[in-house]
Amino acid sequence: MTESAASFVFADIAGFTALTEAHGDEEALALITEFSAAIAAELPPVQGEHVKTIGDAVMLRIPDPADAILLGIRIARGMLGEHGAPSIRVGLHHGPAVERNGDYFGATVNLAARVSAMAAGGEVLVSGHTAALAPELDGVVYESRGRHELRNVREPVELFAALPVGASSDRLPIDPVCRMAVDPERAPGRLLHAGTAYFFCSLTCAGEFAQNPARFS
Repeated sequence: MTESAASFVFADIAGFTALTEAHGDEEALALITEFSAAIAAELPPVQGEHVKTIGDAVMLRIPDPADAILLGIRIARGMLGEHGAPSIRVGLHHGPAVERNGDYFGATVNLAARVSAMAAGGEVLVSGHTAALAPELDGVVYESRGRHELRNVREPVELFAALPVGASSDRLPIDPVCRMAVDPERAPGRLLHAGTAYFFCSLTCAGEFAQNPARFS
């Protein structure tokens, strides 16, 4: 077993359980396969390592924290924003971890996973420690998300969202049933409930919402 420092990145599909229930196991599996392949295609320039896939989550090890943050932004932003695309969330933390048989273990890995769980769809969250290692990253700004108590982490952790400079805050609306991004101009379904317009990737999702809006709104 060896120990070395790196940034550990977790990326997963936000609302994956809802997506599976709405569209079925086969479509969900195809989406995971496509998602993993797209991330693998981004790795060679940063000399990163795809450690493993856990359900709908991908775990990466990137030696340089700046490379890890930029890769996280490409994953979250590049795979969002298209009609019918899943909403991706990313979290990362830099520190030492123990390697055993190609996998990594330790407090750094656990914290990275906890940070990822706090991210919203389309968001890249980094620990304060990681942001401090890349304080002046070209084209990136950090927005504080405050200090958070994370499960099985002794002290509260300061979190920051890593955003591209000048990034628009406007995002495609999310289908409330399956959590996919939907282009309003191409949405197969649209419903108005309690004064709010909801857009759907399919008439199936629209129908499920119509039967019980309170479950999703």
